[in-house]
Formats: sequence, C-alpha cells, structure tokens
Amino acid sequence: MGAEAPLPTEFNVKLQEPEVVTPEVAIESQSYFLTNLDQNIASIVQTVYLFDAKSEKAGEDPAQTIKEALRKALVHYYPLAGRLAISPEGKLHVDYSGQGVIFVAAESDAALSAVGDVSKEDSGRLGKLVYQVPGARHLLEMPLVTAQVTKFACGGFVLGLAMNHCLFDGIGAMEFVNSWGEIARGLPLSTPPVIDRSFLKARNPPKIECAHNEFVQIDDDTEDQTSPEGIGAVGKDIIFKTYPFSSDALEKLKKLAMEGGELQRCSSFQALVAYVWRARCQALMASPEQKFKLLFAVDIRSRVEPPLPKGYMGNAMVFAHLLETAEELKKLSFPALVKKVQDAIADVTDKFVKSVIDYIEATRARPTLAGTLLVSSWSRLAFYVTDFGWGEPTQSGSVTLPEKEVAFFRSQGKDQKSIDVVLGLPARAMEIFDQLVQPVL
Repeated sequence: MGAEAPLPTEFNVKLQEPEVVTPEVAIESQSYFLTNLDQNIASIVQTVYLFDAKSEKAGEDPAQTIKEALRKALVHYYPLAGRLAISPEGKLHVDYSGQGVIFVAAESDAALSAVGDVSKEDSGRLGKLVYQVPGARHLLEMPLVTAQVTKFACGGFVLGLAMNHCLFDGIGAMEFVNSWGEIARGLPLSTPPVIDRSFLKARNPPKIECAHNEFVQIDDDTEDQTSPEGIGAVGKDIIFKTYPFSSDALEKLKKLAMEGGELQRCSSFQALVAYVWRARCQALMASPEQKFKLLFAVDIRSRVEPPLPKGYMGNAMVFAHLLETAEELKKLSFPALVKKVQDAIADVTDKFVKSVIDYIEATRARPTLAGTLLVSSWSRLAFYVTDFGWGEPTQSGSVTLPEKEVAFFRSQGKDQKSIDVVLGLPARAMEIFDQLVQPVL
C-alpha cells in the first residue's frame, strides 16, 4: 500500500456567532411522523465538502450564498428545521415549530490545502469544519442539521454538515444537498422531495411473516480470545486503516467469485463485501463455533409494492444479513459465499420489508453489533456532483471514523470504479487482515 502520507500542518478556524435559519416561507407547526426504519438510526452523520476558489466568483461570499439558499431549500425540506421529540408511545418524531437549522460562518488564515486528504481519517482535524452545538447532551437537544461554511485564505471554502440519520438515508441526504446546490444556482429542483412517510407505516395489527435474524444477539468470544503468541486478537486498542481496492482488484474478486460456474453474474459490491467479511472474521482468530453476522443495507425504493415515489426523503433501506460460524465461513468456497450474499439481497422483497417494519413495531428491536460486521456503503452516492455555484467539490467525505463493528465502503473519484474500505481492528488482527487482503490489492 506504500507509505502513508503525512498529515497536513495544523490550521486554525475562527467561528462567527451561530445563526438560526428557518424556512423562507412560514410553515405551520406540526408533529412529523418518523417510520420504524427511521427510529433505529437516530445518529449524527458528519460530512465535509471542499470547494476551490473560482475567479469568476471573486468577491462573492459563499457563506451568504449557501445560507440564503438554505432558507429556500427548507421550504421544501421543512422537517429539517424541527427537533426530535418522544411521543407518549415512546417513539421518535419531529416536533416542527420553526426552531431552525443552525448555520455558522467561519474563517481560516490557512490555505485550503492545509485540510489535506479527506480520505485519511483524522476526526480532530476535520472536526473543526463541522459545528458542534455547545452543551447539547443528547439527540433531543441537538438540531437535526447544522451547517458550517469555512472560508480559507486562498478563497476556497469547506461546507461541513452534521445531519441526523433519522431524517434520511444516504440517497435522501445526497438529494437534499444537491437540491440545496441547485437552489443556490437559481435552478429548479431536479428531484423535489416527497416528505410523506406513510408509505412505510406499520400495519395494524403487525404481521410478522419472515424470520429476522438480523436482530439476533450473538455472544462474542473474540473479546477474550488470545493468539498463540499470547497477544489478544481483540482488545480495546482499535486501529483504523483504509484499503484501496482498485478497479483491477475488484475485477480479480469478481473473477474469483465466478470460478467454477456457480454464479452467472456478480457485482463488485457483492464480491467485496463477502471478501472483507470473511477476511475480518479470520483475522479475529475466533473459536470454530463462534457465530459471525454480516449486515448491509439494501435500498428498498424499487422493492416495495408500489415502489416508493422518486424523491422519497426518509430512510428507505433494510438490512440484508448472513449468519455463519467461523468454521462454516472457513469451509465455504468464495463463490458459495458470494452466492449467499446474493441470496440475502434477493430475500429483501416487499413481504420482507413489511414484515421487518411490523417486527420493529411489535418488539422495538434494534440490530445488535456484537459479533457483527455492518457494512455502510457510500460507493454509489454522488456527493461529488454538489454545486453551489463554485463548481463540484474537489473532495468530499465523512468526518468521523466508523465504529469497530462497522466498515465504510467509499468510491474513489467520479468514475466510482474503485472503492476504499475503511475499518478498524485490534493491532494483531489488523496485521492478519492485512496479510489476507494483500494478494488481491
């Protein structure tokens, strides 16, 4: 993989006073419904978008342009200006009474190049570019969206966003940010949002028609597992690495998956998720009977009947899953494992989606992550097309590292033919994982 590039020099950011941005047109106060698929992922996602200076935009203030466009965007996306609340039934909903999005303009005396490579995770560095609300102790006290525009001495700037995942999945977030950019450029919305979430409301009474092993609790013995050398395979000292799977590496994986003729087709994602999951499980040096679970999101927009309307704003995904013992994973051929991934995706039918929504309604269950790898794939999200009038971002990406049970899949560049895999493991397990994946890289 070569030597790691040094982190950039330190840069300072000076914040102006936060402002409250509300919809340009008054919206009636109301309670906004969140589905069961929204309930389980109420967490803050932080992203940054880096934009170079444009000579034709010299003298224009990007913070002012983006803030005014936000006022207009919130007319279409008004729930973003509300706050989370808990209903008498113990469910999350949005209390909208015009509370507003928090917007902050900021400046740095450094050049934009000081930010460095966004793909090299350093939340302390990138965290300066996303506004944190002082004193907010939990999600109910946090805005659903905060936006910070940091102008650099070179004329470039960074848009830093903190958005609550319960409002939208990756596709919905992408559509919001891109719509915001269209408004800033004086264009009509190419994908107007559909904010009605009743399409995915639970049935009354709930009707659970499928098994939902994605919610199974696993006892994880790797927490106490030690290697023959006496080095803990799993411990508290988690290190994170980024593995770049080039288009050539992905083609290698697809060829491996197609060997023997068991599969007629195979996508890069299917091959990669199977490969990474098995290598990670092997690296943890678990006992043969240890169970491992794989979770990955499947977009349900076209899988439910009727299909969700274009522009559906909420979380339109459920978790496909595999559950295998370490011994079973070891015995499976790679094509057979990829076939299991394909079958798990095929199992996400309209019947399954309605069943999982009702399962959550009846049990209030949440997927647990012990013994689990959850793959969060951003590889098909076109955040790079966001344009507020200064052209497309030179870089964009996540600010924070994943949890130790989570792996990020992110596309490299606009061609989206290569994928970066970001994951965390204990040092000894990471050494083994590195050895396992090097032949493909």
